Amino acid sequence: MPAHRYRARLGALAAGAVPVLAFPAPGLAWLAWVALVPGMLLMQRAPGGREAAVRGWWFGAGFILTAMYWLVPSIGPALPALAILFGALQAGVGYGVHRLLHPPLTARRALLALAVVPALWLTTEYARSWHALGGPWALLGATQWQHPAILGLASAGGIWLVSAAVVAVNTGVLIVLTAAPWRPRAVVAVTAVLVLAAGPLLFALRDAPVRAGAVTVALVQPGIVDDPQVRFDASARATAALGGRPVDLIVWGESSTTSDLDRDRVALGRLRELSAATGAQILAGEDARKTDGRISKDAVLVSPAGVVDRYRKIRLVPFGEYIPLRPALGWIAGVSRAAGENRAPGTAFHVLPATDRVGGALPVGALICFESAFPDMARTAARDGARVLVYQSSTSTFQHTWAPEQHVSLAAIRAAETGRPAVQASLTGVSAAFDAQGRELARLGTDGTGALTVRLPLTAPGTLTWYDRVGDVVPLAALLVTAGSAGSAVAGWRRSPRAGAQPSAPAR
Repeated sequence: MPAHRYRARLGALAAGAVPVLAFPAPGLAWLAWVALVPGMLLMQRAPGGREAAVRGWWFGAGFILTAMYWLVPSIGPALPALAILFGALQAGVGYGVHRLLHPPLTARRALLALAVVPALWLTTEYARSWHALGGPWALLGATQWQHPAILGLASAGGIWLVSAAVVAVNTGVLIVLTAAPWRPRAVVAVTAVLVLAAGPLLFALRDAPVRAGAVTVALVQPGIVDDPQVRFDASARATAALGGRPVDLIVWGESSTTSDLDRDRVALGRLRELSAATGAQILAGEDARKTDGRISKDAVLVSPAGVVDRYRKIRLVPFGEYIPLRPALGWIAGVSRAAGENRAPGTAFHVLPATDRVGGALPVGALICFESAFPDMARTAARDGARVLVYQSSTSTFQHTWAPEQHVSLAAIRAAETGRPAVQASLTGVSAAFDAQGRELARLGTDGTGALTVRLPLTAPGTLTWYDRVGDVVPLAALLVTAGSAGSAVAGWRRSPRAGAQPSAPAR
């Protein structure tokens, strides 16, 4: 392989790390709108479609390696393999960028690229969002979590529409910088500005969520405590300190107790006493071995009378809570902190029938940790009548990495998508609360402990956003565009054996 081509591939690998700076914790959200340009430029200037696809692959691998570097303690040597697997999905993006944007560029191809390139990108995000492949972490639209006006797009098309807008603007910037004819540049510049303005315009024009009262929620964060009983006691002390305050619901973090509350009368008795003393139901996080001998993770709603209801985590964390194909990959547990045994997943989601301190209905969509990454789960909770989205989390393994900040940002996006306030209670931080448009109301960082109390404005029962109603039409449309583009490319190859040898810029 020529040296210049090897250098270009290494450049693509490095360019894949640039968009990660737009995610938490660096949090350079503005960078997302131009961060893809260096990598796309290398794809555009490849000597042919095959090399462009390889550069897209390397770009995708660099993105995954950087975005998920904090997984090394959990999956060890599996991370490079994961990066290679997911990076391969970006090969289509590389080929598409080259095919549509190679010089000389016409206005028609430029406009086509503004639709096709985002569709190709969304197809890769949607593919790796399949739970069996790990789930939808580090979706490009998540870089905008602190900008409720841009998240107006999420209320219409989910996080997918935000990702599509970001990729479209990046594509537009590339065209403006590299297209020689003025016409494609002018047309694309106007289109990119319209895309940038779409989120704020939608945010301004849509009706604000209709408020229907408010509730006070306390998020309990005991801090880094390795001993399960000491952790339980720390959460109990923080909860007891809430006595006398007007609290409607108290939320503990994931794995806040390792006792099976159906069998451990002492642990359950203490939770019942705390619920009675504070006047609020407690949503505890249970990580315990059940009577069948298997371990499961549950969100358990407790009142002074006992266990009201529970939800068992459905979507487990690959390697963290189970090892896919354990007979073949179980060795990973011996060289990392991967799960020593598989947790038992739940079978179905349901809203928990919580009540506020005066007995009024407060249906809660309780989801556990990694499940905050899945747009469809929050959407299901909203459609099933949840007034509040509650996420229980524990990221202590990744405490001094970007993972806690990346994780809490997802609650803001789920709030904006569903038009529901959302809270996250984490054992070690970050615990935070967001209103129905994704605006942060309160936060307790990874260096804090105690109880974070926040007043949450509620939206009217039955309120649904466009995304709640229509679901994942944006990624499905992207799949159709991708399939159509692939069909067009195949047809072109059949018509001309030299279809892939279109004029292009010299190799760089």
